[in-house]
Amino acid sequence: MIIDLPSTTTSQVNKKLVELRETGGAVALGRVLTLVIVTGDGTEVEKAIQAANDASREHPCRVIVVASGARQAAPRLDAQIRIGGDAGASEVVVLRLYGPLADEGAGSVVPLLLPDAPVVAWWPTDAPESPAKDPIGALSHRRITDAAAEADPIAALQKRVRSYVDGDTDLAWTRLTSWRAMLAAALDLPPHDAVTAATVTGAADSPSTDLLAAWLASYLDIPVRRVKHPRGPGIVSAVLERPSGNVEIVRPDGKVGSLTQPGQPVRRVSLQRREVRDCLSEELRRLDPDEIYEATLKGLDNIVRAEEEPAESVEVGS
Repeated sequence: MIIDLPSTTTSQVNKKLVELRETGGAVALGRVLTLVIVTGDGTEVEKAIQAANDASREHPCRVIVVASGARQAAPRLDAQIRIGGDAGASEVVVLRLYGPLADEGAGSVVPLLLPDAPVVAWWPTDAPESPAKDPIGALSHRRITDAAAEADPIAALQKRVRSYVDGDTDLAWTRLTSWRAMLAAALDLPPHDAVTAATVTGAADSPSTDLLAAWLASYLDIPVRRVKHPRGPGIVSAVLERPSGNVEIVRPDGKVGSLTQPGQPVRRVSLQRREVRDCLSEELRRLDPDEIYEATLKGLDNIVRAEEEPAESVEVGS
């Protein structure tokens, strides 16, 4: 069910939420957090809501969407409440702010926050320079950005390094979970030689490739080359050099990769590029600081950036 409240106030929105709960029990009370989505008033709103609805099936929450519209317009707040089948396992409140109100997102959000529940802020695109200093970010226990969705992903990642505060995270980091698990599992198998160096190859504008290289450099304390690859998408390969032979994971198509290591047959591994909804669900599982992400950001300065590698030089099983 979708209820439109044009030219309204946050007080009226809150009153409507209470009315829905009291009359039909349509709005459940078992919410574990408030997810605040900060975005523009465009097509990105529906994409973000869909991802949040999917994630809410694992994390029931109140979703507040702050969509800033034209700042040249007259001051106006248009609200929309979605419950039931239109809101997954959550309740969705969409606030479209126009004119001077477009810069007052935090003031509009505060009256709608669930009492005594954690607050998570998510910027699907166009994150602020310093999320923790943003008015909505300052209200939040966790702040989720996505460097890959920015106009210049690598520059956005450098901003994350400078602005990091406990509670910050980025979906470019979350997309690495499968790669990190696969590499860690490969190193658990014999022979247990020390890794002496590594090379990570990926698209030039892939922040996840940079983060994977920085993670290896930080936790293995080895030199790591970050090589650009024209084909992509995202991460194409990771090679760990050991005296007994290299451990290689190659994923040329963004879906299925191959794992090669000494004494083992070449194995096909699932490395499907993760959807935003899956990454968001993973990040909502924790509200504590991500120390590994913090250390990885600090390790970005330790990677060696190499020249572009020809597309034909990376093949499955090579």
